[in-house]
Amino acid sequence: MAQAVTETRHSKSQQLAAALTKGPVEVLDFLLPLWAGAALGLSPALVGTLTAAETLVSFLIRPLAGVLADRFDRAKLAALGALGYAASFALFAVAASFPLALVAAMVGGAGGALFWVALRAKVGEDLPTDSGAFSKLFAAEGVGTWVAMVIAVSLVSRIDYRGVFWLCAAGCVAAAVVLFTLKSPPRAAIDPASPKLRELGGRMYPLLGVIVITAIAEAGVALLLLLHLQRGHNLQLGAIALVFLPGFIVYSTLPEYLHGVVTRLGRTRVVTVALLLSAVFAVGLSFAPHPVVLAGMWILSAAAFAAAIPVEQSVVAEAAGGSLGRGMAIYESATLLGATIGTFGAGLLYNSGSGWQIACVVAAVLLATAAVLVRGAIRRIGVSDRVPVPEPAPAAPAEVSADPVAQAPEQAEPAPAKPGAPTLNTWAGHAVIFLVAQVVLAVIGYSWPYEALFNGPHPAEWYWNSSGHLLLNIGRIWCAVFVIDTIYSVGRYAIFRLRNRG
Repeated sequence: MAQAVTETRHSKSQQLAAALTKGPVEVLDFLLPLWAGAALGLSPALVGTLTAAETLVSFLIRPLAGVLADRFDRAKLAALGALGYAASFALFAVAASFPLALVAAMVGGAGGALFWVALRAKVGEDLPTDSGAFSKLFAAEGVGTWVAMVIAVSLVSRIDYRGVFWLCAAGCVAAAVVLFTLKSPPRAAIDPASPKLRELGGRMYPLLGVIVITAIAEAGVALLLLLHLQRGHNLQLGAIALVFLPGFIVYSTLPEYLHGVVTRLGRTRVVTVALLLSAVFAVGLSFAPHPVVLAGMWILSAAAFAAAIPVEQSVVAEAAGGSLGRGMAIYESATLLGATIGTFGAGLLYNSGSGWQIACVVAAVLLATAAVLVRGAIRRIGVSDRVPVPEPAPAAPAEVSADPVAQAPEQAEPAPAKPGAPTLNTWAGHAVIFLVAQVVLAVIGYSWPYEALFNGPHPAEWYWNSSGHLLLNIGRIWCAVFVIDTIYSVGRYAIFRLRNRG
C-alpha cells in the first residue's frame, strides 16, 4: 500500500513538472514571432533563424541527453533541463538585440532536449505498473498548455511580452524544484548488453517513420490553422487563442479516457482509426468557412492526436527496454524532425499559389499514409498490440501469530479495486482546478459561472454566442467541457458500481 502511494506521488510530481514546463514552451512558440517583430524589429528571415537555432541545438543534443538519462538520475537531469528553459526565458526577457535572442533560443534548445528526454524516460519507468502513464503525461501537458495560454493572452497587454517571459521562467523554475525534491526509488543498474542508439534506431525504424509523418501532419495542421486565422480571417491574438483553446482543453481531458479505449480495442486499431479521422478533419479544415467551425474541427483533430500520440510513446518505451533514455531520445528526435518539416512545408504551401486547401489535403494524405503503415510498424518492432495489464505485486507472507484475533479475517486489508474499475480521482483533479480558477476569475470579475448565476439576467446571445470579454468566453467553453466531463465520469462510475453491487 505504501509503495502504491509513493508511486502515485511520483507520477503526480512528474505530471506537475510537465504541466509547468509545457505551458511556457507553447506560449513561447505562440508569442515568439510576434515579440521578435514588435519588440526587436526582426525580419521574417531572422525570426525563422531563431526558431531554426533552437530546433538545431535541441536535435543535436537529444542523443547525448538519451545517454545521460540512462546513466544518471532522470528526475535530476530533467530538473537541469527545466532550469535551462528558465534561463532561456530570462534571456528573452532582457534581450534587446538579435544576438542575445539567438543565445536565448540556443539555451532553450539545450534545456528542452535534457528536460523532455529525461522526463519521458522517467515516466517510462512507470509502465510496468501503470499502462496509462503516457496518457496521463499527455493530459498534464494539455492542462499546462491551455492554462498558460489563458494567462499569457490575458496579461500580455498589461505586462508586455517581457513580463510574460518572466512568468514563464518562474514556471520552469517551479518545475525544476518539483523534480529536484522528487525522491526517486533506486533504479537497477543498466545492463551493459542493453541496445545502443544505433541498434535501437534500427529496431524501431518502421515506427519512427510513422512518428515522423504524424509529427509532420500535426505541426503542419496547427500552423495552417494559425496562418489561416491570422491572414484568411484577419483575427487578432485573443481571437486566435480562443479558437485554439478548446482543442487544448481536449488534450487535457480525453487522453486518460481514450487509454481505456486502447485497452479494450488494441493499439493498432485505435491509432489507425485516430489517424484516419485526423486525415478527414484535415480535409474538413480546408472547407471550414467560419472560425467557429474551424474551432470545432480543431477539437476533433486534437481528440484524434490525443489517442495516437500516447500510444506511440508507450510503444517506444516498451521497445527500448532498459535503454529508456536512448529510446526517448530517438522518439524526441523523430518528433522534432517531423515538426520542423511540417511547419516549414506548411508555410511554403500556404504562401504558394496552391493555397490553404492544397496544404490541408497534403496533411490529410500524410495522415492516411501513417494509418496504413502503423499496423505493420508495431508488428515489426515486436511489441504487443494489446496494452500489458500490470500485475499486482505479490503480497508479503503473513507472519504466524498465536493470537487468533490477529489472524481474524476482518483485520485483513481491503482488496484492491478491480483492474479497469473507473474512479473519480481524475475528475476530482479537474474539479479542483476548475473551482480554484473560478474563484480567482470571480475576484477579478471574469468568472462566467459566477456572472451567469449572480449577475443576470443576460440575453440568450450572452449564453450561447458571445459573453463579451475573452475570459468570459473561455469560461463558457470550459464550463461546457467540465459539465460533459462530470456527466461522463460520475455516470460511468455510478453504472460500474450498480452493475457490480454485491
